[in-house]
Amino acid sequence: MEAGTTPALIELRGVTHRYPDGTEALHGIDLTVAEGRSLALLGPNGAGKSTLLLHLNGILRPTSGSVSVDGAEVTPATVREVRQKVGLVFQDPDDQLFMTTLYEDVAFGPLNGGAAPAEVDRLVHEALHEVGLADAASRPGHHLSFGQRKRAALATVLVMEPRVLVLDEPTANLDPRSRRQMVSLLASLGATALVATHDMDVAWELCADAAVIDDGMIVASGPKERILTDAALLEAHGLEMPWAVRAALADPPVTIVP
Repeated sequence: MEAGTTPALIELRGVTHRYPDGTEALHGIDLTVAEGRSLALLGPNGAGKSTLLLHLNGILRPTSGSVSVDGAEVTPATVREVRQKVGLVFQDPDDQLFMTTLYEDVAFGPLNGGAAPAEVDRLVHEALHEVGLADAASRPGHHLSFGQRKRAALATVLVMEPRVLVLDEPTANLDPRSRRQMVSLLASLGATALVATHDMDVAWELCADAAVIDDGMIVASGPKERILTDAALLEAHGLEMPWAVRAALADPPVTIVP
């Protein structure tokens, strides 16, 4: 991706973050997610992925540096508008499902945003249909399977029609069938997205670009074809090439059957 060819929806410049106990989690992060692109944020446990994500809609604020969304810096004055544009889906769906029924969970955002009841109803049914849970609207979230709860948590964000999706480990702890459903669903959305994941195959399947973060620093970024095929780079930071890449590089190449 050449600089300047596509406007940035998310832009971090020199972002550092120090927690109250003195722990420095981010060190001078520079990162851009261009409109219409999807970026995989990759790194070992403790690298700073989740801390970075929490800066994108103002849950955390930088100790120094700046975070901008759609050209506006995230500040106390802009955070409400930013949160309408950035949809953050947490790794644990139970962090986002807390109402009596799934309908109420998905309706929570637009209702609190002041949408009229008829508009809320339309938005909720569209979001539930999009994630394949239209027939589960009256069920309590805790009665759903884990894979269904993951998709339900996504619906609570999609209902707000965000400009950018930010997903923390969207396939973590899913069985193979549920993982395939989630990957297919996310691919079908075609959204501008930042996806933090340990699943290198998900990064390869879903994202156009990739960035490696380690010890709170971005150590490499660029098109996935460059980052995810660099075995030495990935190994140095506790990662490995996606299976599809390893299969293609095998001698003889391995045929992957869908």
